[in-house]
Amino acid sequence: MKEDHLKKLTPFKLLKPIAYLLLLLLSFTFGYLSSPSSPTTPSFSPPSLQLPQLVNLPTQLDHFRLTSHCATPLPSHLIRQTILDRLFKSTSPFVNFPPPYATPLLRRSRVKGWGSNGAVFQNLIQKVQPKTIIEIGTFLGASAIHMAGLTRQLGLNDTQILCLDDFRGWPGFRDRFRDIGLLNGDVLLLYQFMQNVVSVNATETVLPIPFSTGSGLDWLCEMGVFGDLIEVDAGHDFNSAWSDIIRAYRILRPGGVIFGHDYFTAADDHGVRRAVTLFAQVYGLKIKLDGQHWVIESS
Repeated sequence: MKEDHLKKLTPFKLLKPIAYLLLLLLSFTFGYLSSPSSPTTPSFSPPSLQLPQLVNLPTQLDHFRLTSHCATPLPSHLIRQTILDRLFKSTSPFVNFPPPYATPLLRRSRVKGWGSNGAVFQNLIQKVQPKTIIEIGTFLGASAIHMAGLTRQLGLNDTQILCLDDFRGWPGFRDRFRDIGLLNGDVLLLYQFMQNVVSVNATETVLPIPFSTGSGLDWLCEMGVFGDLIEVDAGHDFNSAWSDIIRAYRILRPGGVIFGHDYFTAADDHGVRRAVTLFAQVYGLKIKLDGQHWVIESS
């Protein structure tokens, strides 16, 4: 009877060492899989990369992975006509502007911006001497018009300023800008922006690109339209700012400068500043400050 009892207990006694053995094997396996990659695995080292390598480098953050590749940069003197050919059937959008139906809804000039006349604009234009300026986020064109005036003063008569904006504003913006025309539910921000450009005789310098920042920047990249000076001042939340900055940096010419507004806001380190700081860390770049603006040089 006792022997039968012991025989019944034996399998259960064996379970304990077997369980320990399985636990040991699982621990070893988990440790091996979670250990650092071998030294032969390529690693990302932002500071050692040069600008040509960064042009088509996808971001390390999967949510914003970029898949398009930039074309060879166009010569600066071909950029305006290329955009006219591809977007406006080879004719300036300012020809025969404004259309008669919109004229009663437009003010002769309605320029409004935030930080649009800061010293940073003159400082950077004097330093970079840009032939192509790309502005991401334009609204009514205050910064673009200011930059157009500065390029004239500095004798940069061939400089082109490309204004990328969907010209839709944001939900509720007409609560603050009731004088901006509305036609069949279509806010006339683009037309008022164009009217503002006409009012300062800058139609040969400033050109709108009326698309969302994401699709517009990807299109400029695919067309080979690069900028010497790029201002990022569109969405102020982290996701929008990060997406705009990494896309804009791909089309920044060597020796160029990318900069933007709203580095100091109530959002603090949860909006633009967080995006700029992360971008600089990922790419091994240095952030400089000029008033309310952040500035990053490509080299």
